[in-house]
Amino acid sequence: MRTSAALVITRNLPPLIGGMERLVGHIVDTLRADYRVHVIGPTGCGRHVPPKVTATGLPARPLWWFLARAQWATIGRTLQLRPGLVFAGSGLTAPFAWLAARLVGAHCVVYLHGLDIEADHPLYRLLWRPFLRRCDRVFVNSRFSRGLAVKIGIDPARIAILPPGVELPDLTDAETRRRDFRAQHRLDDAPLMLYVGRITARKGLAAFVRDILPAVLAHLPNAKLVVIGDEPTHALKHRSGEKRRVFESLQENRLESRVRFLDHADDPELSAAYFAADLLLFPVQDLPGDHEGFGMVAIEAAAHGLPTVAFAAGGVPDAVADGQSGRLIAPGDNRAFTEAVIDCLSRDDAEKRLAARHARQFAEDFSWTHFNDRLRTALAKHPHQG
Repeated sequence: MRTSAALVITRNLPPLIGGMERLVGHIVDTLRADYRVHVIGPTGCGRHVPPKVTATGLPARPLWWFLARAQWATIGRTLQLRPGLVFAGSGLTAPFAWLAARLVGAHCVVYLHGLDIEADHPLYRLLWRPFLRRCDRVFVNSRFSRGLAVKIGIDPARIAILPPGVELPDLTDAETRRRDFRAQHRLDDAPLMLYVGRITARKGLAAFVRDILPAVLAHLPNAKLVVIGDEPTHALKHRSGEKRRVFESLQENRLESRVRFLDHADDPELSAAYFAADLLLFPVQDLPGDHEGFGMVAIEAAAHGLPTVAFAAGGVPDAVADGQSGRLIAPGDNRAFTEAVIDCLSRDDAEKRLAARHARQFAEDFSWTHFNDRLRTALAKHPHQG
């Protein structure tokens, strides 16, 4: 029986699109089993929250305007609802969540991603980090992110690792969707690599195309690469020109015809792409101050039975099980990465089926059902104070 209210404060919710938005949406859905939930989020979020969840929508851009509006909205809703739990969807809204919780004696929780902790803006370090240390409960997405949290002074006893969940797709029509996607994009039966994600320096597509792809294609001349994603315009660590560097490397090596670019793909097309590919590439770079906190795309691929070859940078080792859901390569070892890609693409059908089964088994532990159970269990250990 829901005897207390929960207030969720976040900029990361639909209609904005991304992994963080999907994650916070599931947090909201989980909380409503035990709380009367109200959300303060981006304009339009009220149309996407689950039934019986109420919402206050605020303009998501510019960022400073969202933060200013969120501060006042949080105070007003806190005094009105007197929640027992206040949940910040990321470090960005942690100060508002902590102040609201202290105002009414509630329990304060924050979910942190790697960049929430590593953000190097002086104002963020000065004003935001102290509130991260004061939260009653801190969820992080990987062991790596936990280490970062401890490093900035968060009490280890308050930290719980809670990786994001994944939808487990129905596999009955996997082969049909594989054939349809390949036919639609004229990919034939070529060995197919897939890259999914933003095109940034950290994600490593430009480095892969420059340093690894030519060697892969020299060994497997009929292999192809599909890229789903684009260069972000509002990312905190964005450096312009990354997509241009990808195209320049392709042109220099005369490989333009071997790569298909899909800037955006809805969920059904993305799912079909996972089924169509033979291998997911996750060439994340080990960049100081800009690490990959987890690697949700590798879990999504595994849920479709698609193995991943990845650099073991940041929190990626929590998202790829070496020898089960793919291969983990030491950061910067381009030769080993190349060999792993060639090996995976060269498997026969029986070996591919076995790899797909192992990857799916790994992903099953990340189902949203498991996520919901872990979240509720962790919160039950620290009951609300309202």
